[in-house]
Amino acid sequence: MEQGLQRRIIEAITATVITHADELTHLDQQIGDGDHGLNMKRGFDAVLADIDNLAAKPLSEAVKAIGTMLVMKVGGASGPLYGTLFLALAKEIPADCEPTATARAFAGAVEAVKARGKSQTGQKTMLDVLVPVAEEFGAGGDGLGARVKARAFAAAEATVPMKAVRGRASFLGDRSIGHMDPGARSASLMIAAVCDVVGG
Repeated sequence: MEQGLQRRIIEAITATVITHADELTHLDQQIGDGDHGLNMKRGFDAVLADIDNLAAKPLSEAVKAIGTMLVMKVGGASGPLYGTLFLALAKEIPADCEPTATARAFAGAVEAVKARGKSQTGQKTMLDVLVPVAEEFGAGGDGLGARVKARAFAAAEATVPMKAVRGRASFLGDRSIGHMDPGARSASLMIAAVCDVVGG
C-alpha cells in the first residue's frame, strides 16, 4: 500500500474514535462500565502519537503494531478484542490490499475475535457489526465501499433491540434492550472511516 494512503487510513480511524469518544462513553454508561470511549481514545491517542512510524512501515507490520498498542493501552474487554482483530488481520493482509485476499484476511480476523471473546452474532457485541461487514466485503462487486459502510451502520443500529448475553451488558438482562452496543458502534465508525478514505 502506498504510504500516503496508509497514513490517511490510520489517521481517519484514529480521528473518528477520538471524535466519538464521548458518544461511545455515553453508550457504555447505559449498559456497561462507562469507559469504552475513554479506553478507545487512550489506545488511539497512542496510535496517533506514532503515526509517522506506522505510516512508514510495511502494511502488515503497521497493522500488527496497532494491534499490539490496542492490547496494551485500551484495557477492558475491548483492548484484547480489537487487538486480536488487528493482530490476526496483520498475519494475512496482502501488501497490495487486493480486495478478494483482503476480504479473506478480514474474515479470518473476525473468526479470531469470535474465538477470543467466545461469542457469536446475535449476542449484542462488536461481532454483530464485524460479521455482516465481512460478508458484505467478501461479496465484492460495484460500490463496495459504500455498501460496506451502509451495512456497518445498519448492523450497529440492529443491536438496539437485542438483549445482551455476553459481556458486562449481559448482567442487565432485559434492561440492555433499547440501547446500541458500544463495541458495535465503535466498530461501525472505524469501518466507515476506512471506507470513506478508500472509496469505491
